[in-house]
Amino acid sequence: MPAKKKTANLPKATFSSVAVVVSNRKKSLEWYTKKLGLDQIVSMEHWVTVGRKGKDGVIHLCQTSEYDKSIPPEKGNTGINLHIPGNFETSCAALAAAGVKFSTPPTKEEWGSWAAVKDPDGNEITLTPAS
Repeated sequence: MPAKKKTANLPKATFSSVAVVVSNRKKSLEWYTKKLGLDQIVSMEHWVTVGRKGKDGVIHLCQTSEYDKSIPPEKGNTGINLHIPGNFETSCAALAAAGVKFSTPPTKEEWGSWAAVKDPDGNEITLTPAS
């Protein structure tokens, strides 16, 4: 039987950011802030992030075409999950009214509720109720 690995001395990392490759950072910034309701955290040339002010973790809107035209936006499931405050159905209806397109409408499962939306480049983001 292999010896157990010690983890006590490992550094305690915290979440920093996740990059989402976008075709147009300005258009994506507008969608993430004005339609999805996130805050713009940083805007410095290539490094533009959105998230929630005063909270850990941001999404880096990464427009790679500025320095390498051969890198296309990555369309598909990003693995990003956002907790939505308030009544989930009401909050999703407010997002839809703001122009957010749902790839999966609010759905109730035995384990809870969820929905999925797509950003302007087709990147899918999962929404779940905040606890």
